[in-house]
Amino acid sequence: MKKESGHNGMNQRNSDTLEQPIDVVLIGGGIMSATLGTFLHQLEPNWNIQLFERMSDSAEESSNAWNNAGTGHSALAEMNYTPEQSNGEINTDKATNIYEQFQLSRQFWAYLVNNGIVKSPQSFINSVPHMSFVWGEDNVRFLRKRYHALQRNPLFDGMAYSEDYDQIKSWVPMIMKDRDLSQPIAATSMRIGTDVNFGALTHAMLKHLKTSEHFQCATNHEVKALSQNAQGHWDITVCNRETQTTKTVTSKFVFIGAGGASLSLLQKSGIPEAKQYGGFPVGGQFLVTDNPELVEQHAAKVYGKASVGAPPMSVPHLDTRVIDGKRYLLFGPFASFSSKFLKNSSLWDLFASVNHSNVLPMAQVGLKNFDLVKYLVGQLRQSETDRLNALKDFFPNAKASDWSLWQAGQRVQIIKKDTDQGGELRLGTELVSSQDRSITALLGASPGASTSASIMLNLLNECFPEHMATPQWQEKVLKMIPSYGQSLKDNPDLHHEVLLNTSKTLQLEHHLLDTEVEPVDVINHTSHYA
Repeated sequence: MKKESGHNGMNQRNSDTLEQPIDVVLIGGGIMSATLGTFLHQLEPNWNIQLFERMSDSAEESSNAWNNAGTGHSALAEMNYTPEQSNGEINTDKATNIYEQFQLSRQFWAYLVNNGIVKSPQSFINSVPHMSFVWGEDNVRFLRKRYHALQRNPLFDGMAYSEDYDQIKSWVPMIMKDRDLSQPIAATSMRIGTDVNFGALTHAMLKHLKTSEHFQCATNHEVKALSQNAQGHWDITVCNRETQTTKTVTSKFVFIGAGGASLSLLQKSGIPEAKQYGGFPVGGQFLVTDNPELVEQHAAKVYGKASVGAPPMSVPHLDTRVIDGKRYLLFGPFASFSSKFLKNSSLWDLFASVNHSNVLPMAQVGLKNFDLVKYLVGQLRQSETDRLNALKDFFPNAKASDWSLWQAGQRVQIIKKDTDQGGELRLGTELVSSQDRSITALLGASPGASTSASIMLNLLNECFPEHMATPQWQEKVLKMIPSYGQSLKDNPDLHHEVLLNTSKTLQLEHHLLDTEVEPVDVINHTSHYA
């Protein structure tokens, strides 16, 4: 490849020159890089920030609205966040943590709207009730126990529960039409749920960042290599995919927020911490319809119970989606497999990521997670009829002619080397930083984007601790996120204030905003299936 001088608004910054290094390089143009870039620009407006994105536009992979389910993950409906323990008790710790993290995101997004960084909240977030729905006696007992456990937590005030056919039908008529009346059913509903277009939010943040002379965004630029120089800075070799020319830029700090490709880039950095990790790609498919007759009948995100061995991203759900102002229904996901780490990348990704440090842990994870392997094999063998039958569990009158199959984005599940256990499958997301805190990668998947503000605050604390300790940064962080550093669970008044204020700014549903409606009543019909 040819070497490149300044191109696409970029200045060549080489460690062999006298130019000052860039303050921050962001690799990947998704929600995570946009969030970190926005945080840093608000905190240090004069820092020079450079973003590299390999696609022709930002938010084309995991952050794209069509590559994820758009759930504002807040644990209102996701039953995998409230596991039943061996003693029969429901553990709500993870649900509480995720809910609080999502409220940090809401506050950050409200700040963006209040300060004109995002012009219209409805362009990226809309109210959609979040529901759990189950059938069968065992699942009904579980949901009832989950509901009672969450009712002891002030964060879940307003959750309604019912085992009554007519009541559930008033919430989701399409799901209840022609359902077997002898079947035990139960549901919970929370009005404060949301649907989020993370692609639109990413574009809005980057559009504002581009107005600054201190921020540059280079699309069609792929990072090929990273190496730390004698000064402790990072020399980053970047290829312009249009001209096939390369250049090297130097940065004081690097964030790798490239979705599934983050693992490969972390390995290229050569830091010892990278040797602890491997990854396994899992794709997802959804059934989608825009049939107005169906879309108008259903207004909720309805989550079911996960199959045995299913990863969290594979919990079945029937969702209302709002994408670019148009409403759709989406059902899935159905797991798919490709050795690619991104939807638009190489089939060699998985094989190239395997090395002598992670090959044994990866093999051990496969052996120890037989249920997951069995689940994935079963998903890959599904026919069109199988997928339709899965949809009929939620929507009994579903017709194949109304629905089309859509391939969503790739996710890479984390496999971490463990001295005692060999290899461990890690769900969720994880920040991996070098010892000198000069480079950080974000690995993993769901709930990911929904908790992006919390994740990036953790990064700032980890990699910029001296700055975060200053009064200037603390004051600015509190302006962006008023509840930062406080527990909403332990401070119900603060929780209600945060929820009310963000609902007003983001134009979201909240019973306190409607003076003509009484607060949501909890509907707890005694079931004859108890």
